Amino acid sequence: MSDAREPGLLVDDLSVGYGPVRALRGVTLEVPSGSVVAVLGGNGAGKTTLLRAVSRTLGFHGGAVTSGTVDFGGRRVGGMSADRVVAAGVCQVPEGRRVFARMTVADNLRAGALGSHGSRAAKAAALRRVHELFPVLADRAQQRAGLLSGGEQQMLAVGRALMAAPKLLLLDEPSLGLAPLMATRIADTIREINAQGVSVLLVEQNAALALRLASHAYVLEVGEITLHGRADELAGSDEVRRRYLGVVDETAASDAAAATGGSAHTPTLSRWGGAR
Repeated sequence: MSDAREPGLLVDDLSVGYGPVRALRGVTLEVPSGSVVAVLGGNGAGKTTLLRAVSRTLGFHGGAVTSGTVDFGGRRVGGMSADRVVAAGVCQVPEGRRVFARMTVADNLRAGALGSHGSRAAKAAALRRVHELFPVLADRAQQRAGLLSGGEQQMLAVGRALMAAPKLLLLDEPSLGLAPLMATRIADTIREINAQGVSVLLVEQNAALALRLASHAYVLEVGEITLHGRADELAGSDEVRRRYLGVVDETAASDAAAATGGSAHTPTLSRWGGAR
């Protein structure tokens, strides 16, 4: 699963706590260079905590890594400050978009470039790329970000992260609260961003969308990885269909597998650390 040409993201036996509360326990996963990897799970599973551990923003939320390691591009991320992680090529788009509502769209995008060490020409190229992906952001450059629709704010949040020219994009629930048509547009954009060479670690409660986008997926439950495998295999798993795709009968299960590009048979999936 590793890319021999360039190391991607490797999370190894990671545990995280918020004071006495253990939010992640022995999590191991990999995002090969150039891939899209999804993490599925319900509320409270630890998905956001995982992204914070990779982006080194845990400390802002009272959390800390208690054991394990995070490597990106062959370098140890642990010990880096959040801004150095951005400079190393890792950018996070937080859940809820978190745009600077009183600032203009243009100023939000400029803020995204602050963590980049690129030249003026490189930043101008990044802005052109964002405008090509999201033309509405060019049209509304002088409008306050808080006046954008929810979908447009999600575009701005992704565009702001892309201004730092990331190699790995961490997406936290990008379809949350969006109408189906807008969620589909965001999914298409994620495909395009990945096709341009950016790796993606996608955290999503919308399992059907996530499994369509990803090549590999992990299921996170109460801080632990319980299942992992190819995305099409997970789409064909009775357990995943029942818990995350809302499928309760075999006819619907076959339809769900077909919709996500999976097969109708139920494969045997890897269960992390053996049977629970």
